[in-house]
Amino acid sequence: MDEIPERLTVKPSWLITQLAVHARRLVFGGFTAAGARGYHYRILAALHEFGPASQAELGRRCRVDRSDVVAAVNQLVEQGFVDRAPDPEHGRRNKVTLTPGGVQQLRRMDQVLDQVQDDLLEPLSAEDRQTLTRLLGRVLAHHESR
Repeated sequence: MDEIPERLTVKPSWLITQLAVHARRLVFGGFTAAGARGYHYRILAALHEFGPASQAELGRRCRVDRSDVVAAVNQLVEQGFVDRAPDPEHGRRNKVTLTPGGVQQLRRMDQVLDQVQDDLLEPLSAEDRQTLTRLLGRVLAHHESR
């Protein structure tokens, strides 16, 4: 393999970008094998944690563009993982609700992501993984608060 210039390999931004490529590949492969997509996981996780929500709320919580939320919710409805019905409190809004099948799919997807974490972070100890997660969360929170 070609050597990488050291001035790149000592930059956290470069390392994070390179690792993100591997993480996306692993997540995509795992979700594809499970018949799912990343947006599906985000939506199911938000519904499980916060309860029924409008599509706009899901977009904000999951950081997914509104048109992508609509497409993902349509797919999840077709698969029986969520229900979508008019919101009785707001006439022009739909409320999305997690179904029992959606809870099962979320659990399957959790297992996929757990395996992805293990594959991605294989060279790290459990303590190092916790430290890395904590530090990345702190950096992300700093930039999101700006």
